[in-house]
Amino acid sequence: MRIVMTRGAGEKEFVRLEQEVRTLGLTPHRIRDADRNILTVTGNVGSVHQDRWDRFRCFVGVAEVGAIASRYKLASRDAKQTDTVIEVRNRTLGGNRFALIGGPCAVESREQILRTAEGVKAAGGQFLRGGAVKPRTSPHSFQGLGEEGYRLLHEAGERFDLATVSEVVDAETVAMARDHVDIIQVGSRNMQNFSLLTMVGREAKPVLLKRGASATLEEFLLSAEYILAAGNDKVILCERGIRTFSSFQRNTLDVSIIPEIKMRSHLPVLADPSHAAGKRDVIHPLSRAALAAGADGIMVEMHDQPEQAKSDGPQSLHPEELVDLFGDMIRLAPWFDRTI
Repeated sequence: MRIVMTRGAGEKEFVRLEQEVRTLGLTPHRIRDADRNILTVTGNVGSVHQDRWDRFRCFVGVAEVGAIASRYKLASRDAKQTDTVIEVRNRTLGGNRFALIGGPCAVESREQILRTAEGVKAAGGQFLRGGAVKPRTSPHSFQGLGEEGYRLLHEAGERFDLATVSEVVDAETVAMARDHVDIIQVGSRNMQNFSLLTMVGREAKPVLLKRGASATLEEFLLSAEYILAAGNDKVILCERGIRTFSSFQRNTLDVSIIPEIKMRSHLPVLADPSHAAGKRDVIHPLSRAALAAGADGIMVEMHDQPEQAKSDGPQSLHPEELVDLFGDMIRLAPWFDRTI
């Protein structure tokens, strides 16, 4: 359910409503939507008789009471009609901004991440990505540097004034990332790891959630709902390609889901063309397509020496290629009413 407050409603009215909602065994969530304050109610809403909901219309400060049709109550446009905008170290994700995120698949050494961060900064990027832990298909593949990787990423971000993004996989890595990373990433393989989603939902930092390789749109948004329901309203979605019948790319970038999400949800959505393509020569055109489709940014892989990368070398751009790509995005963004 959604309870829309009048413009003059204050803290006293909010608190009284929240108390009443909790007496029903339900959970209230405060949402600011443009010039409106909204109380979205989650839980077993169907167990409450309609008469009880009608009573809320009599409360001081209540403008309207209505149901939210979609299963993802907090992520939906019904809950919030204006776009969510997330501020991270004076950078913006969402709204009319287009974010440029670059960096290696994995943090491999201090020298490597510092050189790569310098390249991201020189190309015009605002965010540095890099994996400290790498959930790999094979147990024999490079698994990341762990806590050292988070520390090195933090150092590189501080030196080149870049906000940082890195993946977590469990409680231990969430604790490691908490002091070193600006945005916590939940990877494709963990999109439906509901205990992990609830865990990062209790964190204060923004969470970047990647779509699973075979996840439907509703499953994707319901995974975001777990994070929102746990109390974290700073959620960023990322389309990174899905598994299809295509045999010439690693995955297929589902460009069509970007405008669909924009219609159904207020959350910002990024595109990751690197993991979709699996090869560097199509990252540039896929990035253009993502911008045109309405994405709020791109996250691409770049390595200072891709031929020596310990993971995902073939899909990692060279530094000069990142300069070309980000430069193109900066030139094209105004055509789509975006700024960098």
